[in-house]
Amino acid sequence: MRNYGQHNALLAGIRAARYELIVTIDDDLQHPPEEIPKLLTRLAEGYDVIYGMPSAEQHGFWRDLASQVTKLALQSAMGAETARKVSAFRVFRTELRQAFSVYQSPFVSIDVLLTWATTRFSAVTVRHEPRRIGASNYTFRKLLTHALNMTTGFSTWPLQFASMIGFAFTIVGGVLFMYVVARYIIQGGIVPGFPFLASMIAIFSGAQLFALGIIGEYLARMHFRAMEKPTYTIRRHVYDDHG
Repeated sequence: MRNYGQHNALLAGIRAARYELIVTIDDDLQHPPEEIPKLLTRLAEGYDVIYGMPSAEQHGFWRDLASQVTKLALQSAMGAETARKVSAFRVFRTELRQAFSVYQSPFVSIDVLLTWATTRFSAVTVRHEPRRIGASNYTFRKLLTHALNMTTGFSTWPLQFASMIGFAFTIVGGVLFMYVVARYIIQGGIVPGFPFLASMIAIFSGAQLFALGIIGEYLARMHFRAMEKPTYTIRRHVYDDHG
């Protein structure tokens, strides 16, 4: 009906696929279709998802930089080292879509959704040609926005980071308070009120951030329940002689 974005369009195509394997490739053909057999050969070794990793990307400096930032965010969301090797050129088994068959969020990352079904990822090196026609719709700004959506949409890392900062500030404030008390006992001369006030601010600021982080953890659990992430995914059913 309209342009919902690349990953949303891919999800629609994945759900409509009719065969055992799915290959995704950008229409700019910077990844040559002739490289598809390389991915299929690696897939036959027992993997579920194979990425075509460019030997040398043919993008500009800012696009390459944004791509690296996006892959770092993707690694946080996927929790897999393979995230550094992902690309839009991939082949995977159609059965994996069972794991995200009920996913309805408008924020989609195909690579993260595939981790809901399997951990058997791999990558092969493929050619990456210069773009000959048109220009990429993925600007530096759009890639950074995509990275932010992945980090906040599929990972609790920002909430955990806030908790760690709050805990650190609480510790620093406690140490500062002990230093102020010890110095007062030993030397007896300090700036009236200031050290005590500074340590109290640090302690209570840290405690507030830490408490918000804990609240965030509970909100994150509600967030993941709203995504309807599967408890398990069955690869195949094995029956005995009685059915």
